[in-house]
Amino acid sequence: MRTFSPKQSDIHRTWFEIDATDLTLGRLATEVALRLRGKHKPIYTPNVDTGDFIIIVNADKVYLEPNKAAKTMIYRHTGYPGGIKETTQAQRLATKPDAVIMAAVRGMLPKNTLGRAQLSKLKIYTGTSHPHSAQMPVKLELPQALRKPAA
Repeated sequence: MRTFSPKQSDIHRTWFEIDATDLTLGRLATEVALRLRGKHKPIYTPNVDTGDFIIIVNADKVYLEPNKAAKTMIYRHTGYPGGIKETTQAQRLATKPDAVIMAAVRGMLPKNTLGRAQLSKLKIYTGTSHPHSAQMPVKLELPQALRKPAA
């Protein structure tokens, strides 16, 4: 018996739309990374990009644990001596919510050319509208366990 290796003609990519309202950031990122890689498909192969396209809307309404959002620091460097800048995850979520989700998903994908190709299939928007309606995305309903905990 020979090992099956999917060709480009065998791969069928679907567009999914996820509403990030009240979804926990890490749990949302794991589900998105799984679908970007194509691990939910029976033809999954680690060295071939078999994943789907993902559109995330309402990225500014994603849920972060309040203590974690205040304590988690994000660092960047300007390139000049003494140029280290730091912000909290809560500040970053308020200014660039799409970058917060992108960084969380990027950390769960392979760190190579294949991972960068898979990440390019992720589209994140802060509002409810997006320019991909022509692709007829399927609404993806995620389990209740991914939602923020009840108070």
